[in-house]
Amino acid sequence: MSPVILAAQDPSLADFGHDPWWLVLIKIVFAFVFAVLATLLGVWFERRVVGYMQVRPGPNQVGPFGLLQTLADGLKMAFKEDILPRTADKVVFFFAPTISVVCAVTSLSVVPFGPMVSIFGHWTPLQVTDVSVAVLVLLACSSMGIYGIVLGGWASGSTYPLLGGLRSTAQMISYEVAMGLSIVAVFMTAGTMSTSGIVHEQAHGTRLNLFGADLQAPGWYAILLLPSFIIFFIATVGETNRAPFDLPEAESELVAGYMTEYSSLRFALFMLSEYVAMVTMSAVTTTLFLGGWRAPWPITMWAGANSGWWPMLWFFGKVILLVFVFVWLRGTLPRLRYDQFMRFGWKVLLPINLVWILVLSGLRSIEDWQTKDRLLATGIGAGVLLLATLFWPTRKKEPKPTVQEQVNSRPHGSFPLPPMDLQVPPSPRTVRVVAEREPANVVAGSDPSREV
Repeated sequence: MSPVILAAQDPSLADFGHDPWWLVLIKIVFAFVFAVLATLLGVWFERRVVGYMQVRPGPNQVGPFGLLQTLADGLKMAFKEDILPRTADKVVFFFAPTISVVCAVTSLSVVPFGPMVSIFGHWTPLQVTDVSVAVLVLLACSSMGIYGIVLGGWASGSTYPLLGGLRSTAQMISYEVAMGLSIVAVFMTAGTMSTSGIVHEQAHGTRLNLFGADLQAPGWYAILLLPSFIIFFIATVGETNRAPFDLPEAESELVAGYMTEYSSLRFALFMLSEYVAMVTMSAVTTTLFLGGWRAPWPITMWAGANSGWWPMLWFFGKVILLVFVFVWLRGTLPRLRYDQFMRFGWKVLLPINLVWILVLSGLRSIEDWQTKDRLLATGIGAGVLLLATLFWPTRKKEPKPTVQEQVNSRPHGSFPLPPMDLQVPPSPRTVRVVAEREPANVVAGSDPSREV
């Protein structure tokens, strides 16, 4: 391979917009087929993994290893009766699940699957398109998917779907904030919001100057920006309505949430959108935090690991690993209560994210300072943070009143209380029966059989 080709392995913004129409169409079809096939295989993969965790076989009858079980389920849904509620808004009721699917698939348009390759003689990046604000495109697609849920609940013309849609919308918007703040740390470090540029910035380790010594930090932002990675992944689990955050489908509380009145193919589209969103967010997490299509160590010791079509293998491997984590969480953690879930998003993830961004921006702003000034500024900041943590006001719990105080505080005319010692008095009938069975002149401790 020529040196020019070697230098062109990493795509840039200048490499997009020059492909012929048929090549752009091929890329679009590939992204769509990837989303559909990944969804079909994702459902099968989840059933098999959860079955293994629960010591049961999972699907294993339809097709080899049960691979055609998901296809059979899709055909079953297609031939089911499509019920339309009488009070539903027919147009919105039809388009609501379509909005969720389209928004989830559109996110893949700015996800890089690989480097520059040759397709029928044309040198092109393995990515549909890229813009200077591609990260904002991802956030926009994720936010637009919320419309499908709230419109689906509203258009059903029923109380339970409406409540489920509103609750699901509040959930997704809450975790959208935490997810967006996590991405701030990424493009603050990378210096770009282009997805191909973010992957390029993770190609080599980051140089850190600590206490006057130059250190080679890891290139993956999952290690370099560990708090952002953890918060982002938790937010994606809540954003995709996956367990333990699957409150929209909490059937014990709201029947089936916003999907209560849906059936047949419309229900299948909502189910498809959830799995497409799971695969898409795994691909986005791989791009932003796990080096994208670049091979992990020690595969990078091979000179051709990041050239040609091999990077697609590393990319799909990382996506499958993240999908496995999604399934692992479902098979391990119980569902949270809604108040716990919202409190965790607003009172835990959001403050930690804000403090982390503040610390990261402070460290970035003093990179050019002298070593002594940098240490002094870092020490002062750490001291202020420690003092704020130690003296942060906490709400003291009010002492719990005793049982007697609770009894005394009851209003006049209340219902009678049961015994406070939880001991039920013996029944008078039981005492009378015992007295009739025993002779009255028997002395306690004597043997009646010896008396004359």
